[in-house]
Parts: sequence; C-alpha cells; structure tokens
Amino acid sequence: MASVEQYRIEHDSMGELRVPVEAPWGAQTQRAIENFPVSGQRMPARFIQAVAMIKSAAAHAHADLGLMPEDLALAIAEAADAVAEGAHADAFPVDVYQTGSGTSTNMNVNEVVAHLASARLGRAVHPNDDVNRGQSSNDVIPSAIHLSAALACHQQLLPALDGLASAIEARAGELGDAITTGRTHLMDAMPVRLSQILGGWAAQIRLGAERIVGALPQVYGLAQGGTAVGTGVNAHPELGRRIAARLAERTGVAFHVRGDLFEGLSAQDDIVALSGQMKSIATALMKIANDLRWMNSGPLAGLGEISLPSLQPGSSIMPGKVNPVVPEAVCMVAAQVIGLDAAITVGGQSGNFQLNVMLPLIANNILQSIELTSNVSSLLAERAILGFAVNRSRTEAALARNPILVTALNGVIGYERGAAIAKRAYAEGRPVLEVALEMTDLGEVELKRLLDPAGLTGST
Repeated sequence: MASVEQYRIEHDSMGELRVPVEAPWGAQTQRAIENFPVSGQRMPARFIQAVAMIKSAAAHAHADLGLMPEDLALAIAEAADAVAEGAHADAFPVDVYQTGSGTSTNMNVNEVVAHLASARLGRAVHPNDDVNRGQSSNDVIPSAIHLSAALACHQQLLPALDGLASAIEARAGELGDAITTGRTHLMDAMPVRLSQILGGWAAQIRLGAERIVGALPQVYGLAQGGTAVGTGVNAHPELGRRIAARLAERTGVAFHVRGDLFEGLSAQDDIVALSGQMKSIATALMKIANDLRWMNSGPLAGLGEISLPSLQPGSSIMPGKVNPVVPEAVCMVAAQVIGLDAAITVGGQSGNFQLNVMLPLIANNILQSIELTSNVSSLLAERAILGFAVNRSRTEAALARNPILVTALNGVIGYERGAAIAKRAYAEGRPVLEVALEMTDLGEVELKRLLDPAGLTGST
C-alpha cells in the first residue's frame, strides 16, 4: 500500500478523494480511473489533441468576446496547445469504455489544462469555470470526434491511399507485356495482362479515396455551441462559430458550425457514413491482398505466378518456408475495420433523445479504423506491391495449356465445336492450338493469330 504522503486530497461536487501527488489531473479524472478499469485502452492521442484544440480555441474566443481576461485566456490556450502538440501524453489515462458522453475525457483534459495553466499564470485556474467555460462535454466530444476524424483522413488516410494507388500504377506500367491466365470462380478463364489486374486494384483504391473525400464535408460540421442539449445554454451566441473559425484557420480544413445543433449532439450519422466508406476500402484491401496471396501460392503446388518479397521465416518447424505475411496482415486489418464499422453503426443508433451515449466508442473506433488502414496501406505498397517478381515461365506455360483460349474461336467455328476442342485439349494435356489444327480446317498461321493471348487481352 502506498503511504499517505504519495497522495494529495482533491475535491469535486461529490466530495474529496485522493489523487497521486504527481498526477496533473484532478478529482473527476481520478474517479473515472477508479470507476472504469475496463480495457486498459486509453482514448486515442489524436482525439485528446482534438479536445485540447477546442479548449484553446474557446479560450481565445472568450478573450475576443471580452468574456475572459487576456492573461487567463492566454495561459489556458498555451497549456491546451502544448497538449494538442502531443505533450503530456501520460496525463490522459481514462479508459475508452467510460461514461457514454465522454464527460470523463472532457474533464480529464479540463483538469490537466487547468493544472498546466495554473502553473503558467501563477494562480488557480478552474477546470469547469475557466477551461470549460461556454462548453459542455455534450458539444465538445462530438466536435472532437469530427475534428480528429477529419484531420486523420487528411493527414494519414488520403496520403496513404494515394501512395498505395501510385505504387500499384507504377508496377502496372512496368508489367504491360506480362500476360497471365484470367480466372472466374477460381477457374481458368481468358487471358489478362498483369497491368490490367493491377489497374483494377488501383481503381478500387482511387475510388475508395474519392468516397472518403465525398463524405468529409459533412464531417467538417461541428456541434460546438450547442452545450448541454443543443440550446446553447451558458454559451455566447457567437462562441461556436468563433471556435470553428479558429479551428479552420489553424488546420486549413473548412470546419464550421452545424446547421442544426440538436442533430449534432444527438446523432453521429456523418461518422457512421465515413465508417461505411472505411469498410468499403477494407473490402478492397482484402480483395487485393487475397489476390496477391493466391498468385504467390506455392511455390510448387500453388499458382506460383508471382513471388512476394521474402520478409521473414514462415514456419517454426518447416525450414525454408516463406509466407505472404504482409497480405495476411492486410486481411486482418480489413476484418478489424469491418468489425469496427459494425460497432460504430450500433453506436450511431444510440442517440437517445438529445445526446448520443456511445461517443467514446465511436471516437475510438473511427480513429482506429483510419490509423490501421493508413498504416497497412503503406505497408502493402512498400513491402508487397513494389517488390513482387513475376514468374513469367510459369504464367506462359499455363497460358499455353489453357483450354479456355478456344473461346476466341467461337465466332469462327461456333460454341459447340469450341467446347469439344477445349475438352479434348484438357483431357489430353495438349495445347489448344494443336488440337484445333486437328479438329478444324483453320491453318496454323490463322490459329496462332486468333489464339494469341496478347491479342485476346484488348488494348494495353
């Protein structure tokens, strides 16, 4: 047991309690630490920084409106800016699974900023009366969700998706002459160029990024100024607009006050929609990763069309085995993002009357989704796409034996004769060209022209 000397006594509206003597937080944070020993998972750093940015903007706005002394506003703003820049990260221990409004996290930030501002100012700064002036957890936390998610998309996600798409497009440009067997239902189909396969992947990623960009304008709308229930009680009518304007100036993102603050407090539909677009990107990443895994499978008993970079030993018991570890990591992230989206969807439904009561969950999940997707997209580009080699001898041998090439003869000999040629070629393990020479009146030159895999892939 710790001695009394290691604690100080703090109080709030519920009374006194002990707080570690070196802790920069106060009573309400300490209550939350003791009340919610759930996961050991703290709110994301980016979210804490967004709350701090709101505190700084609010202090400046109050000073501009003549509602707060300049020295007090400056001390609060400087303390909040330090937190927003990533300082004092250990001062925010509150669990994700806490009060549904996120009040515990709002008060955690209020108390830490008040503690830091008091040291700067040389007199006591109150976490509620000063740092939280004109605000409520009920408008700060929804605003911080939107602020942090939008910034994460601009700063992390969209650059990572652009990097991945660019890497895919670069490899497509290198592989225009590489032709492989197309597959539908996992069965051999007509030939395709690897550049066409990669072009499809790049288009998936580009379109996913476009959908994110399309969803963001609604996310830019902040609930700030609504305070407790949307009416703006205890806040200057200009406060929300001034906070949003200052955040827009600080970040370069067009943040603004929402058209309806009652909607802003009670609903998180914009984040549900953004999460849906994250899920769409996750499905694209899983498709691309699984294509890579199949194409890399083998090296002898699988397709073996490409060789992914060898990054680490693949087995603790089978020497020499190398696994497609990066695509596997991508698939796990995709599964997690889909699961996070399901939880966000449930969270979004939990807007009971004037307040959503799953805000910390929504905040944590959307930021985790963005971070995981950003990180694994960069990993996929750098350690799989840019480094895989094409096993051309394997792809060319498979093409030569592909009975489906006979599809190119449909317009000349008809479907049924083509089917007979394909079946015989497959049964005898012979190239379609050989069998077609025996079963049609077409000459070798004409058959080579009609069955040329490159000619069957369309324009490059």
